[in-house]
Amino acid sequence: MSPHCDTAKAQDLSQLVELLGLLFAQEADFAPDAVKQRRALELILADPAIGRVYVAREGEQVLAMASLLYTVSTAEGARAAWLEDLVVRPERRGQGIGSMLLEHVAARARADGVARISLLTDADNALAQRLYRSLGFSPSAMRPMRLTLR
Repeated sequence: MSPHCDTAKAQDLSQLVELLGLLFAQEADFAPDAVKQRRALELILADPAIGRVYVAREGEQVLAMASLLYTVSTAEGARAAWLEDLVVRPERRGQGIGSMLLEHVAARARADGVARISLLTDADNALAQRLYRSLGFSPSAMRPMRLTLR
């Protein structure tokens, strides 16, 4: 059985929370919190206007996930999206699964009328940056800033 991509389902929730735990354990700005991650995923899965969670799976196992959140870009004059999360199970990295999933996400976003996908990556994560560049993402002159309210 080979991996394929589709939209996450409610029954994937525990695997998605696990994957986000892996992602946030390696990111400089965030820490895993299963309660927060579950709550956020439930919000996204319950309302397609917020965004979509896409997965690469093999049978019932979720190998990778990507969260795409929607907004409107006044610069583009159109719908835009934020790639909030991308994570591949560590034992499945380097097998093209992340590329396959990102290509799927971009194709679905294009079909949904999204004009631009933006993302953040850790400044020292050269591997992720190489992956994004290989799929057409380019660095931005914009500098990310954050105001945490909670």
